[in-house]
Amino acid sequence: MVSTLKFLLKSQLTRSKVVQQVNGFTMIELLIAMILAFLIITPLLGFMVNIMDTDRKEQAKANSEQEIQTALDYISRDLQQAIYLYDADGIEAIKNQLPNSSATDRVPVLVFWKREIVNQALTITGTEKDDTFVYSLVAYYLIKDATSSSTWSNAARIARWQIKDGVTASTGVDCTGYTGKYISGNCPSPGFTLFKLDGVGTINDKMNAWVKATETYTADTTVLVDFIDQTKTDDTTPAPAATCPTDNNTWQKVSPNTASFNTRNAGKMTGFYACIDRVNTTAQVFLRGNALARLQSNNLNYTDTNKTYFPNASMRVQGRGYLFTK
Repeated sequence: MVSTLKFLLKSQLTRSKVVQQVNGFTMIELLIAMILAFLIITPLLGFMVNIMDTDRKEQAKANSEQEIQTALDYISRDLQQAIYLYDADGIEAIKNQLPNSSATDRVPVLVFWKREIVNQALTITGTEKDDTFVYSLVAYYLIKDATSSSTWSNAARIARWQIKDGVTASTGVDCTGYTGKYISGNCPSPGFTLFKLDGVGTINDKMNAWVKATETYTADTTVLVDFIDQTKTDDTTPAPAATCPTDNNTWQKVSPNTASFNTRNAGKMTGFYACIDRVNTTAQVFLRGNALARLQSNNLNYTDTNKTYFPNASMRVQGRGYLFTK
């Protein structure tokens, strides 16, 4: 028994002295593996990054296209009610009567008078009411901030401004700065005065002679759409030129490309412009977006190589109303 125990102990001690060898990778093998992994993974990563970047740009382009079309649809509905459109010379004539007339960060592109329906404004008998209409002056501006804005993009944007007449009544309320009575809640916009068609001269002369009322404007501009191309015509890589249709000889000068407005930064941009046919109360409106401004804060200008990310659209709209004098 004792000899058996001695044998077992001796065998165990002998086994404990045996060195267990563990095989691994050599340094050269590890270096080769790392190089192979780098050569395979790096192109794959670049490929994935490129796909993701292209997808982001395509999504930004799709958003710009959708917003531009929505903005054009809105402007189209507005212009359908127009009774008189100011061409570039007309805007030049009344520019000092418009708000922010000396501002260099914006320029009026579309200015027109329209006839606007006011629903259920007139009381006929008892509780029976009827619609009426008033005249409104509308202006669409192209705006580009001089410095970066925390609210808007580094591209340009389009904003709308409007003032309108009130609804008169035999008995009603007094409106500050205006004589006569008006239906409650339907006072004229401060600064509004109606155009005058009496006297001698053409309609064009009379509309270009329009002067605002003495009251200070309180109506503010409302942004319609952002991310409009801000590239100027005098940049190193200039914006595409503004061109008007040639299908008839009644198209007037492109707006806002007049000499005085070209001294403004916004006046040198063609991301939003219009050609006006006063004779037929028709406007051709052009818009060009800037999808790159959604993704980056610099290198935003239009070039031939990146023009696919500057989607453009246009429309032609004829106003349903007109003015005439005897």
